[in-house]
Amino acid sequence: MYAAEFDYYKAGSVAEALQLLGAHEGAKLIAGGHSLIPLLKLRLARPPALIDIGGIAELKGIKVENGTIHIGALATHGEIAGSSEIENACGMLAEAAGGIGDTQVRNWGTIGGNVVHADPASDWGTVLTAMNASFNIEGSGGLLRSGSRTVSAGDFFEGVYTTAVGEGEILTGIEMPVLGPNQHAEYAKMAHPATGFAVVGAAVVVTVADGRCTAASVVVGGMVTSPLRARSVESALIGQELNLETIAAASENIAQDVGDNAIGDFFASAEYRTVIAGVEVKHALNHSMGLAHH
Repeated sequence: MYAAEFDYYKAGSVAEALQLLGAHEGAKLIAGGHSLIPLLKLRLARPPALIDIGGIAELKGIKVENGTIHIGALATHGEIAGSSEIENACGMLAEAAGGIGDTQVRNWGTIGGNVVHADPASDWGTVLTAMNASFNIEGSGGLLRSGSRTVSAGDFFEGVYTTAVGEGEILTGIEMPVLGPNQHAEYAKMAHPATGFAVVGAAVVVTVADGRCTAASVVVGGMVTSPLRARSVESALIGQELNLETIAAASENIAQDVGDNAIGDFFASAEYRTVIAGVEVKHALNHSMGLAHH
């Protein structure tokens, strides 16, 4: 099927893109297009105008400085996967990016487009929430918006295909702290065989001091409408020596965090996803600590 008719504009700067958004009610932004184009072709989305932001230089780039990772909204999955700076600062980010889609998707798809689309099966939402990332949003100001603002990962993902980015706003970049020398991070997922999307994904960041876990961030994706912090698992890890037995015991708590809210569909039931969530959390934790467990 062909998309419905729309006007097309190419923005040369964030300011121009914001101006175009303000001038064309209902307009959509497009960069890599991997989320939007299928919706256009199916006519599930019929925006009156598309604003191409793919050439805006200020939205591109990856850098690590002063203990902070900065990723521009237009950085592609392939660029992140191949970045030596990212690999050295947090290998989990490079690993997650390298497991998204296929080569074409990684070369064209952008991290900004991915997170704003907010598919519950996306890898990035889970990983960035575990990393306690911050999302930089630019607006044109006005009565309801204050221009530039920063939103934490916990507040950014609001539900299925819904984020804190409002009408007339643009996500400009994502920031997160570099992993410390006593921190370990890993992402594990059961991938859909056709798409590579996460049926269930788990991202973990653990801090270890004197042989015991002193802090933990455990997040699962594909389970509910947005990335879910597994607080019960985190609590069970803190104070423990992280070995095969303590990790297995803590991972079993995931059912308490998911409750009755798990998503079920024709590919995987809610009950199955809940079981697999515990498995993937255990995998991620064991891998993060370098423990052989198969």
